[in-house]
Amino acid sequence: MATAQEKAHWDAWVRTNPNATLWQSPEWQKYQEALGRETRIYALMEETQIFASALVIIDKTAFGLSTWDIPRGPVWGLGFGDWELGKLIETIVQDAEKDRCMTLFFSPVEKSPLATHDSRLTTCSRHEQPTATRIIDLALSEGQILTQMKPKGRYNISVAAKHGIRVEQSKDISAFMRLLKQTGQRDNFTIHTAQHYEAFLKELPGSFLLLAFATQTPTPVPSPAGGGVPRRGEVRDETPIAGLLGVIWGSKAYYYYGASDHARRALMAPYALQWAAMRHCKTAGCTSYDLLGIAPPQSLASDAASSDAPPDHPWQGHGGRDRQWQGVSGFKEKFGGTVVTYPPEQEIILRPVAKRLLQLKRKFLG
Repeated sequence: MATAQEKAHWDAWVRTNPNATLWQSPEWQKYQEALGRETRIYALMEETQIFASALVIIDKTAFGLSTWDIPRGPVWGLGFGDWELGKLIETIVQDAEKDRCMTLFFSPVEKSPLATHDSRLTTCSRHEQPTATRIIDLALSEGQILTQMKPKGRYNISVAAKHGIRVEQSKDISAFMRLLKQTGQRDNFTIHTAQHYEAFLKELPGSFLLLAFATQTPTPVPSPAGGGVPRRGEVRDETPIAGLLGVIWGSKAYYYYGASDHARRALMAPYALQWAAMRHCKTAGCTSYDLLGIAPPQSLASDAASSDAPPDHPWQGHGGRDRQWQGVSGFKEKFGGTVVTYPPEQEIILRPVAKRLLQLKRKFLG
């Protein structure tokens, strides 16, 4: 059990490491524990100097088994070699085996030195963390951020403004949940429980919720002689038509969840939300805004054979659910930014038979 001083030391080290992200932070640890998951922190140290660390998220499953995940980790310092990292991983593996762990997952920011030295480490089919994303440079001025966007992105932001879309920061997770249920049903994807999003907003430090509202032009009041007399002014619609959940961690900001009313899509509220989120994060001192996941480079090409994404990648393909992911990528592309890619997720399978049996159980029995 780490002391408060040790945790503070780890916190300071993570925050100053250029490869560290939200998913290897004390804030993410707090959020995961609020969801009921066990967490552990591992650090390779010499006296007070940390060379590498890993925040492990543990999911308990059936039959007392578990999976261990190191999201966007481990994190290591400059000049750190494969021998040292191997020592850290071996300690984690030994503890995972004692915990009846089936699989240990890794998704580091950059290629691990272990990738070519540990025969147990293999590329896995899971895609919990995206292999590519778009990151907007918030160090630019607002005018420069708009200029680097695709013309259609700027145009849709202006369309939302002309329609009087207003964006407000909110704590109304129920309103966001209603929109999310609509979006999930429309686009045929599974959403989390309301408690999941409540925990994100309430327990994850730096999180924020933005809701978009329409300003409606009033309809004429019917007169006895027929026709109508327009009411003066406009009516504020208090039912949100789109929502966005994001989080700020240090100088980095992340767009995490989005939802919208498809019937009001012509108002371009999601574009107003993204622009408002960028401005909100920039004002808070952030220098980057991560759109969190796009199709891997070239996978939006019309010829699937030309793609450099693996054939089974969930963001690859041209039909059904795959087309929806490509639509998400097309939406994010309109905001410009720099495409950043990551190594594919990897795993060390510790209990292959147990993992296969559990997969079969879930497939046939649910």
